[in-house]
Amino acid sequence: MNTTANYHPPPSSQPPFSDSDLDSDSDSENFQVGSDLSNSIFKTYLEFSSSSSSSSSSSITAVDLSKIQSFLTSSSTCALSCLICLERIRPSDPTWSCSSLCFAVFHLLCIQSWARQSSDLSAARAAARLPITAETAAKQATWNCPKCRSSYSKSEIPRCYLCFCGKLRDPPSDNPWILPHSCGEICNRPLPNNCGHFCLLLCHPGPCPSCPKSVKARCFCGSVEDFRRCGFKNFSCNKLCKKRLDCNKHNCSEICHPGTCPPCRARETYRCRCGKKEEEKDCCDRDYRCENECKKLLNCGKHVCERGCHGGDCGECPLQGNRTCPCGKRIYEGMPCDGVAPVCGATCNKLLNCGFHRCPERCHKGPCVETCRTMVKKACWCGGLKKEVPCYQDLSCERKCLRMRDCGRHACKRRCCDGDCPPCSEVCDKRLRCKNHKCPAPCHRGACAPCPIMVTISCACGETHFEVPCGTEMDHKPPKCRKLCKITPLCRHASTSKPHRCHYAACPPCRAPCEEEYPCGHKCNLRCHGPRPPPNPEFTLKPKKKKSNHQTECTPGTPCPPCPELVWRPCVGEHFGAERMMVCSNTTRFSCDNLCGNLLPCGNHYCTKTCHPLETQPSSSGHQKRSESCEVCNLPCQKVRMPKCSHPCPLPCHPGECPPCKVLMKRSCHCGAMVHAFECIHYNNLSEKDQVAARSCGGPCHRKLPNCKHLCPEICHVDKCPAPDKCSKKVTVRCKCQTLKKEWICQDVQAAYRDTGNDPKDIPKNQFGLGLLPCNSDCKRKIQEVESALQLRKPKVLEKKEPENKKHGPKRRKRRDRIQEGKQVSRFQQEFVATMKRLLLFIIIVAALIAVTYYSYKGLLQLSDWMNEVELQRAKRRRSRF
Repeated sequence: MNTTANYHPPPSSQPPFSDSDLDSDSDSENFQVGSDLSNSIFKTYLEFSSSSSSSSSSSITAVDLSKIQSFLTSSSTCALSCLICLERIRPSDPTWSCSSLCFAVFHLLCIQSWARQSSDLSAARAAARLPITAETAAKQATWNCPKCRSSYSKSEIPRCYLCFCGKLRDPPSDNPWILPHSCGEICNRPLPNNCGHFCLLLCHPGPCPSCPKSVKARCFCGSVEDFRRCGFKNFSCNKLCKKRLDCNKHNCSEICHPGTCPPCRARETYRCRCGKKEEEKDCCDRDYRCENECKKLLNCGKHVCERGCHGGDCGECPLQGNRTCPCGKRIYEGMPCDGVAPVCGATCNKLLNCGFHRCPERCHKGPCVETCRTMVKKACWCGGLKKEVPCYQDLSCERKCLRMRDCGRHACKRRCCDGDCPPCSEVCDKRLRCKNHKCPAPCHRGACAPCPIMVTISCACGETHFEVPCGTEMDHKPPKCRKLCKITPLCRHASTSKPHRCHYAACPPCRAPCEEEYPCGHKCNLRCHGPRPPPNPEFTLKPKKKKSNHQTECTPGTPCPPCPELVWRPCVGEHFGAERMMVCSNTTRFSCDNLCGNLLPCGNHYCTKTCHPLETQPSSSGHQKRSESCEVCNLPCQKVRMPKCSHPCPLPCHPGECPPCKVLMKRSCHCGAMVHAFECIHYNNLSEKDQVAARSCGGPCHRKLPNCKHLCPEICHVDKCPAPDKCSKKVTVRCKCQTLKKEWICQDVQAAYRDTGNDPKDIPKNQFGLGLLPCNSDCKRKIQEVESALQLRKPKVLEKKEPENKKHGPKRRKRRDRIQEGKQVSRFQQEFVATMKRLLLFIIIVAALIAVTYYSYKGLLQLSDWMNEVELQRAKRRRSRF
């Protein structure tokens, strides 16, 4: 826990809190008091730490005070529990706290009983195992802390109730502004590491922090001197150590470090002690011995040294001076070192390895026998069997020891036990009082030691915490924390939600409007009902039994309800003016009474059925339900083909363009001499110039010139023939009597006619060129003869024909009049009859149309009622399924 941040907050850093933070329970006062106690306890220490010259003093202070803060939180919230009886320690209960490692707090009566039982048990065990008296064992007996197992002497059994610092006896418990079991004075206990300074905090539980005073200290290697906090005066300068190593030849190459420097690892070639072998070794291993014998000549000059590799002199020959026989009974004086000492022939009589018998052999060279073969009478370890056996052989029986071990639960079962049964090697494995763990100690007599495990109870964010003995964690509430809740909201208002304090159960519900957008585009106007972070079971308290009449609009964690907005919904055919006001989430579709009017697949006509859906709709059962389709168009195609032609499309009504027209069309050439057959699409796709070229027959024009009766001399062409008055054909010109004749050019004949005031177009073909030549004397006589002959013939013909015409004239006229009158009467009757027939046909058609309209409208109403009934039945089936 960051104590500096907790106890020195800036005045402007108080965050806003939600409404849930205003709720308080019965522990709120205690928490506030605990906070004030912490400020008062740490005040002197923090003031001294702030004046320190170290730049990292704030972070070091937070680390030092974290353990103390945990003890303070436990004490201020009455969360201390005795490890022995697992009962809560009240502020008025006499207590004792361990001062070695764990600083755990116990009831005074519990620790006294525990210490006496532990010391008596250890004294009884010592008296049973060691050769000491019971009084001496009782004086030397020790007892251990139930948690950290730190050893205390019997004289250190607490006899009175002292404060944490040990200065005040029976500290008061009625002052709410003083920490329970504390005297409220300066702790003044010696600080750790024996720095010579004393604790500056008020009397407090837990360990004392490191010394905050500033002292002048050197780094580990001694090259840098700096002002440091006394509790952290040992530091590294992060430079090379450069201290002289043990070899007095090299310097340390490690970074500045505590303790002694490591061995020198410089590699060089060194000789062994005898100087016979050279090897490359580390400097720290330079003094080594090889595997060869020394074999140097001794001072006697006759023997060599039989020792291994060594330094210095080999010494004198061990065979020089007075010598004895192998058993040492006879002494030979003045015997040379290379001579062999003879045996004396007496009994060896050296003490054997058993320590009781002597060697029975004669004086001999070399060691005596290792095993003593003398037969002795021995008893087994338990004393149940006696037998003569060789001295070197141990005797044991097969009987198992049935004595109970010191645990009082298991038998010894050791073969031939001597009565000193060893401690029980089984694991106790009894369920401890915490009900969570089993005793890991060896099997023992009496009650098991309390569970030494401490359980940390913290708030949800972990910033505020304290420790309680294992097994009592269910009896304590998590501490109330002033920090902000670190749980990120799961709803969509996480970035704008109002912060709230750390809490036990689930986070309070978000009070912002949901504003979740529906697929339809509307927004949810209810209060936020998004998911909430689940409560941690470890920090969930039992809910208070309060009856709440407030009904929430939506349960948190549920999806938005269906959209309740009212919208205008079109019919299935989407006809204009047929909309209905419906709830947006209501997906029921309806049909109006209008005609469909949708474009048919042909793309040319419209559907005449009643309003119906066209797309495919998914049904409630999950299967695809195909809706009613529009009618099929059976009309012939009436499109105008492109390019335009007079031929109708042979296909029925269809979408898209019509197929190309393959009808053969006949077109004569420009002069009319021949007829061409073209495909319609091919001919119409040609340009005007290409069409003119295609219709030309390629031969001479067969049209007659307008001014004369000759053919056009040009190739087959369009429009009028060019230069019709420039005809170069030869024409026979005659006089009126046709006696004289000549050949003229056609254009001259035309010019002659124009000169006479005649148009060449009006001249008949058989008279073209006649009369243009003047007649001579021969021509006149012939003309007179012809005219006289014509006059004689003409009157005779007239006389014969006139009487016949007069005779038959009146009868024919009368008959003609009668026929005309009959025709007039018959025409009137025919017109009257035709008019009556038309009128009757019109009346029949109007009556048929009225009848068809009436019965079709009635049929459509019946069809609409039937469809509504079917839709209601389907809706009932859907409701019954869900």
